[in-house]
Amino acid sequence: MDDDRPDVLLTGLLFYDLVLTGLGKPPTPGEEIWTTGMGCGPGGIANLAVAASRFGLRTSLATVFGDDFYGVHCQEVIAGQEGVDLSLSRIAKDWPTPVTVALAQGHDRALVTHGQEPPYTQDVLMGDPPEARTALVHIGTEPQAWLAKAAANGTQIYADVGWDPTQQWSAELLEQLTLCHAFLPNETEAMAYTRTDSAVAALGTLAELVPVAVVTQGGEGAIAVDQTTGEYAGVPALDIDVVDATGAGDVFGAGFVAASLGGWPLEERLRFAVLAAGLSVRHHGGALAAPGWYGVDRWWRSLTDPELKRAYGFLADRIPADVGPPVRHAPVTPPARPA
Repeated sequence: MDDDRPDVLLTGLLFYDLVLTGLGKPPTPGEEIWTTGMGCGPGGIANLAVAASRFGLRTSLATVFGDDFYGVHCQEVIAGQEGVDLSLSRIAKDWPTPVTVALAQGHDRALVTHGQEPPYTQDVLMGDPPEARTALVHIGTEPQAWLAKAAANGTQIYADVGWDPTQQWSAELLEQLTLCHAFLPNETEAMAYTRTDSAVAALGTLAELVPVAVVTQGGEGAIAVDQTTGEYAGVPALDIDVVDATGAGDVFGAGFVAASLGGWPLEERLRFAVLAAGLSVRHHGGALAAPGWYGVDRWWRSLTDPELKRAYGFLADRIPADVGPPVRHAPVTPPARPA
């Protein structure tokens, strides 16, 4: 209670997301398709920031906003609506905020993005990073200097990794795990980087490199090993109708960090993260689909399945007395700005 450090420190590229759902089939050249659903709002690194903040974590985000409509709108949502600290962020004059159009079908989506390289790197944004309880990061082939500084000042690093467009899956990336407390890739990434042929084998290799290793398996759930406690856990995914899977992995990561900061057993951490991700795919977008404590509480109160009631019984003692106001989901279009 006396720790005034941020609970979560974040940096990365922000996008304005426009998500279209309800496509009967993928579009083809020369064809117009009308969809039955749409949502818009902040995306990219905002997915992690909003998801963490909605779980009551003090969240500090270092990113770049364009001085255009999209950038201003994203700032208002992330800071004004969601309470994320943007003191480490910068506004770039005449730089267009990246925009992504997501075409969601079934359990996956296709992305079309327009953007330019940001004028400030993560290292410039972070400088000498403030001490924080955790940092949630996307690691890439190029190591970031700020990450080593954060690890040195006592910040626990929770990392994941994105798709490698070269499909080389360089094992050198795993060298960065020496700085990390936890690593949370999906099974495709985990198997590719470890040169293994199953999620379980990949988890075994990663567990030798990082104290807490997690491999997410989409519709199959997730598996994890915590070497600090000697725990292993595997949990199934929830049976939920998917509207849009955008950002579900980020919501999973934020949920896992929130539960880890609470000191929960590994199985509870994993179940909570799977639940958070599962609840998020019922809504459009990534950031504004995050359920927060309000969404988790509503799900728990409405639960009638006796098997799930037993599996998630720990929530009765974990959900805070004040779950906050109802979360705002992605609107079809952003509200008009005052004249």
